[in-house]
Amino acid sequence: MSLELALGIARSGLAAVQRNLSQASQNVANAETPGYTRKTVAQQSLVVEELPAGLRSGETQRAVDAALLGRLDQSRGALAATTVREELLQGIEQAHGAAGDGATLGDAVAALANAFTGLRASPADAGQQRAALGAAGTIASRLNEVSAAIGAARQQAQDGILAEVTAANAALRQIASLTIQIKSGAAGDTAGLEDQRDQAIATLAESIKVQATRKPGGHLLLVARGGIVLPLDPARDVLATGPASVSPDSYHGAGGTLPGVTLGGIDITGQLAGGRLGEYIALRDRTLPRYQAETDLVAVALANRFDQEGLRLFTDSDGASVPDATLAYAGSTQIGFAGRIRLSAAVSADPSLLRNGTHAVTPTPGGPDGFLPNPPGGPAGFTTLLDRVLNYALGSEAATGNPWPTISSVGLGPDGSLASPFVPAGAIADYASSVTTAQLGDRAAATEAKRQASSLHAALETRFTATSGVDIDAEMAGMVTLQNAYAANARVLGTVQSMWEALLGSVR
Repeated sequence: MSLELALGIARSGLAAVQRNLSQASQNVANAETPGYTRKTVAQQSLVVEELPAGLRSGETQRAVDAALLGRLDQSRGALAATTVREELLQGIEQAHGAAGDGATLGDAVAALANAFTGLRASPADAGQQRAALGAAGTIASRLNEVSAAIGAARQQAQDGILAEVTAANAALRQIASLTIQIKSGAAGDTAGLEDQRDQAIATLAESIKVQATRKPGGHLLLVARGGIVLPLDPARDVLATGPASVSPDSYHGAGGTLPGVTLGGIDITGQLAGGRLGEYIALRDRTLPRYQAETDLVAVALANRFDQEGLRLFTDSDGASVPDATLAYAGSTQIGFAGRIRLSAAVSADPSLLRNGTHAVTPTPGGPDGFLPNPPGGPAGFTTLLDRVLNYALGSEAATGNPWPTISSVGLGPDGSLASPFVPAGAIADYASSVTTAQLGDRAAATEAKRQASSLHAALETRFTATSGVDIDAEMAGMVTLQNAYAANARVLGTVQSMWEALLGSVR
């Protein structure tokens, strides 16, 4: 080996050590920077005519497991979705009242039955009449509150859709811009740009479930659920939607008034799932409209069953009518009735009507028996109406041997496309309890799903950090090794220099 070749090898070694030391220092400096991954410098041994010719330093490489990174992004989306679901359902749970505290819809109906039982024992007692009226008012207020909470949550979901579309568009523009820079290689530090792009993809994954496929040359393919390819354009928004005010009869779809999410003018709302955007859509279009319908049906059944037994205790907001319970829910005045139900003004002004009745009932085949109200000056101990309320209005039959029509569990929602997850009970108190149990159960399930998603995300993040993050101790140990290598190459240079001087001295 010639002295010149030895000198070249030592010089390339020093350059390689210097670049690796610089990269190690950068790793240590950015150890706590979010999204930063450990970088290494590729080294290649050079051989010329079967003789070693030193080292060549390649491009900076990232220590990233693409499959693990994809799973981590999916866990981010799942955690974001379950967090949104839990937050929105908590407000509805608070309106319902916790199971066991005696304040749920089922509890309120049971309390009304107890109040009528007390009134049955003393029909002329004004105090018992006021107690029954108060129990009825409690039910109406609780139905109003639950309906309002559902409406507020649904509006939050609509507003959330708009916010997440904006966030997703911003992330897609950033990803597109970074991809162009990575592909061009003009910035030099493509590894750092790839870190930034991964951070942008992570942000996008919290909004919408997406699979990122990284290809050679910096190319990237983003695919949402259903095989939807998301185009990358730094100059325009890819997704579009619009604001809306949500009411109980609002829905998305043919004939509906709620905006969808479009891609290139094509509605892809039904294909979006995962992340906050997918969860907001599910809440706005499926979960919360079902809640509204179930709560409305509690109110409709309650008002109708009392009315059909001869006591118009509850009315619509006009103070006179009651929605027709025989109609299909979709398109009827039953929609939103839980938010409009109120105590009859006539009964509120004259609580003795709770004993006497408000109107006559004509007997119907398969329905209630006939009824005539207690006339003015009638017996103070009149109990005919109270027996009808306790035995029938609050029971499972309209009259002996005539069960009430089954409360619908299908055809729910303003477009009639939804269904309850339970079989409706015959008695109104049991149905109200089923509604409360199902809706509070969804909140509990959301909390458990969030706990599991959080645990999985933490485990994946720990694993990713272990494989792709910066271990300061390992970096410092590596720097010591590099310093030793630097010293060894420096000694080679010193030795070559001494040999050159000796050679020059021998020819002088």
